[in-house]
Amino acid sequence: MSDQSSSTTRSPDLQSRDDAPGSSSPARSSDPKRRPQVDAGAERGSLSIADGVVAKIAGIACREVSGVYNMGTGASRLFGAVKEHLPGTSTTPDAAQGVSVEVGDIETAIDLDVVTEYGAAIPDVARAIRENVIRRVETMTGLSVTEVNVSVDDVYLGDELSEPQEPRVQ
Repeated sequence: MSDQSSSTTRSPDLQSRDDAPGSSSPARSSDPKRRPQVDAGAERGSLSIADGVVAKIAGIACREVSGVYNMGTGASRLFGAVKEHLPGTSTTPDAAQGVSVEVGDIETAIDLDVVTEYGAAIPDVARAIRENVIRRVETMTGLSVTEVNVSVDDVYLGDELSEPQEPRVQ
């Protein structure tokens, strides 16, 4: 799973407006650069939402949940840490780090790689992540979220556990 999907091709599992019952929209273009369309007053124009927008919303929503320490696989977190120290780059983490999305015309599926804090109940954190991500993405984009897959890749032990401790004997 990549950190961020930049592909605009629609997963066959995601429903398009053309597949919707009673749809009278024109035939879909086969142009691979065509962005997903969301019905927002379609009689006066169209709305396109980029994959990166959905990924950023999902990433921010995931980070809002208590018990989430960081996002991304080990390699992507390492790359992000190196990138933050390069001159001329932003010191804020990439909002879409650890997020992969598939966006259809009216639906989206989201995969998240997270690091939880030690002591947090992982099933409870995953449930809270799903609920918050679904609520934020559906509210902000109008897309229906078909699934949110959460992969816990690591547990943050905290700074106090990584510091050298006093020897037990002298």
